[in-house]
Amino acid sequence: MKLETVLAELEELGTAQNRKICGRHGVSGPCFGVSRANLGKLAQKLGSDPQLVTDLWKSGHHDARILATMIADPSQTKATQLDRWVKVLDNYVLTDAVSGLAARSPTAKTRMVKWMSSRREFISSAGWNILAHRGEDREFLGDDEATRYLEEIRDSIHDRPNRVRHSMNGALITLGLRDAKMHRKAIAVARRIGKVEVDHGSTSCQTPDAVLSMEKALAHRATQATSAVQP
Repeated sequence: MKLETVLAELEELGTAQNRKICGRHGVSGPCFGVSRANLGKLAQKLGSDPQLVTDLWKSGHHDARILATMIADPSQTKATQLDRWVKVLDNYVLTDAVSGLAARSPTAKTRMVKWMSSRREFISSAGWNILAHRGEDREFLGDDEATRYLEEIRDSIHDRPNRVRHSMNGALITLGLRDAKMHRKAIAVARRIGKVEVDHGSTSCQTPDAVLSMEKALAHRATQATSAVQP
């Protein structure tokens, strides 16, 4: 499908109310205001198309760029492409979408390490988001590395930029779900750092309490495991 056709469909799906919501979440560029549900339906219809991915991103429209991350094939997504994309991130909605794609790509580990060290808020946030996506995967991250990241979170989270703090908190939660030993370490870190203050602007969003989030996630998994073995 050609870019012009997809943009026309996005424009038709957009609403003024969704554009207002996007604005409250930091989206400042061209935006049709398409809901996540409708983007998902459109992505399923389009399927993977490398040229369309490129064209959607180059269009500069927020919705088109989100859609590009949804139809891109993670296995074929190159480091060079991700590095180009991450340089223009200016809101956390798109940052979450790009980092979600990067986390499923072959270059996830190297993107994570590189982006984490950036002084730019949304690039660093994207790196920590990858850890939040992949932190439980031992093939992706060894225990010693996981422990070092916990220590980095403990020692520096309150000194990081706003959205980086939010992403580091998410990574802390994920690392605390690896196993019992890492859970104890993560709980100790969470209690040491206390409340993570993040400015979410004029939205109702909140940065979750890490201790409560870990405990709820583990309790949910235990319930699921019990249900799975019942006749």
